[in-house]
Amino acid sequence: MSEDLAHQNLAIIGHVDHGKSTLVGRLLYETGSVPEHVIEQYKEEAEEKGKGGFEFAYVMDNLAEERERGVTIDIAHQEFDTDKYNFTIVDCPGHRDFVKNMITGASQADNAVLVVAADDGVQPQTQEHVFLARTLGIGELIVAVNKMDLVDYDQNNYDQVVAEVEELLQQVQFNADDASFIPVSAFEGDNVAERSDNLDWYDDKILLEALNSLPEPEPPTDAPLRLPIQDVYTISGIGTVPVGRIETGVMETGNDVSFQPSDVGGEVKTIEMHHDEIPRAEPGDNVGFNVRGIGQDDIRRGDVCGPAEDPPSVAETFQAQIVVMQHPSVITAGYTPVFHAHTAQVACTIESIDRKMDPAGEGGGEENPDFIQSGDAAIVTVRPQKPLSIEPADEIPELGSFAIRDMGQTIAAGKVRDVDER
Repeated sequence: MSEDLAHQNLAIIGHVDHGKSTLVGRLLYETGSVPEHVIEQYKEEAEEKGKGGFEFAYVMDNLAEERERGVTIDIAHQEFDTDKYNFTIVDCPGHRDFVKNMITGASQADNAVLVVAADDGVQPQTQEHVFLARTLGIGELIVAVNKMDLVDYDQNNYDQVVAEVEELLQQVQFNADDASFIPVSAFEGDNVAERSDNLDWYDDKILLEALNSLPEPEPPTDAPLRLPIQDVYTISGIGTVPVGRIETGVMETGNDVSFQPSDVGGEVKTIEMHHDEIPRAEPGDNVGFNVRGIGQDDIRRGDVCGPAEDPPSVAETFQAQIVVMQHPSVITAGYTPVFHAHTAQVACTIESIDRKMDPAGEGGGEENPDFIQSGDAAIVTVRPQKPLSIEPADEIPELGSFAIRDMGQTIAAGKVRDVDER
């Protein structure tokens, strides 16, 4: 990663078959983030399997496969640089539980690219992802109208898809001024890194230019340290090494830290990043660190590390705003699905449904409704069945959003309004 570039987390969202993987592969390739020889190798493999031309999607799917097998992938594969930014793609789109990861992903996306196929238009998943982007407070949306090659680069077709997406943005009250539209073909490379003669009727920014002109996010260093633990290792000669990504604040050697909800703590002896010892780590850094007196059995995945003097909150109950995306029947008080928040997964009971809201989150709605269902937004009170560290989204947004899962699918997403601490 180039040190002097500002950093952005970018979500690539949209319907499964609309070419997200190919677009990501193309971006990585055009910015030199995937070496030519790797693409060549994938190209040969793809051709052997009779999938010639899919090499970009193949790059992503192979990474997804490796991830499924638990192989740690060189982070570089999910990063690319433009003239102005170092982008991290939030979760490779090939991943089957993209929605959950989009919400609880190690990182919250600052901005998003919505991929909509020119030959297929808005689909249910397009709606779901736009809904989520809106709920999670994504700033700017770049809409890539992809597969223009399949509709012979026809402008009327493009205009029709743009109109469909604009209508969808209006439905979820996404500010249309914060969205820009670009006709592209990820497969052929049109309008991704270079302007295409096939689309000479379009004269606005191409994709890389649009990414370059996104507003710069504010780094959350002034918030207190919050580092959700992803794994805990024992390394000979060092001892117990928790690993995770710093979401907010700064960690320095010599700091006294506290792990919640395990409620143990100690002094940070060493911090390591990419196999180098460093004295200090900042938001976005993936680190392994060692804390004096902390053993393998004292802490676990889902714990959050913070300063001893300002430890992470542990909720007795919390009030949250949720949006129900899909549920086969209705949700009533007493329902206990699994909440995925940062790296924690905890069964939580919805104790009460306090108020229905309109999905844009404004204004009053029905007080204490008997139930909520797909498409509803509501304020609910939640009681975790096991200790859970979570923070109000307006104080520490990085630890304030969650996904609700049941029956093998993401049924709702939400953000924490306030926490009643244990």
